[in-house]
Amino acid sequence: MSFWDVLWFILISYVFIAYLMLLFHIITDIFRDKELSGWGKAGWSIFLVLLPLLASLIYLISRGASMARRQQEWVDRQIAAQDDRIRAVAGTSGGGAASQVAEAKALLDSGAITQAEYETLKQKALA
Repeated sequence: MSFWDVLWFILISYVFIAYLMLLFHIITDIFRDKELSGWGKAGWSIFLVLLPLLASLIYLISRGASMARRQQEWVDRQIAAQDDRIRAVAGTSGGGAASQVAEAKALLDSGAITQAEYETLKQKALA
């Protein structure tokens, strides 16, 4: 095997992997698009299976401009969901010393903990 054979193999491998990444990105975009009907999704999927290179090029030309918008909307939804989750977890577990003492007092009043346990929780919250 010569140097040029190895170089050719590396180039072909790079192009093939780049094409696969493009194909997976297009398939993800097809199924993420809420405006595209089920028949449209099925049509694009069949077209991508039967004539993958031609279908990819046509998809990028016809719908490529909105791909970035859909990707950004998806990322924004993921960030908002993560922020909501963080706020929910932080809101129930923290809230400062005053809320921790109030929670401990509520547990004491309900009989869930003893006076000694309440004092321990109060000292930890104030420390």
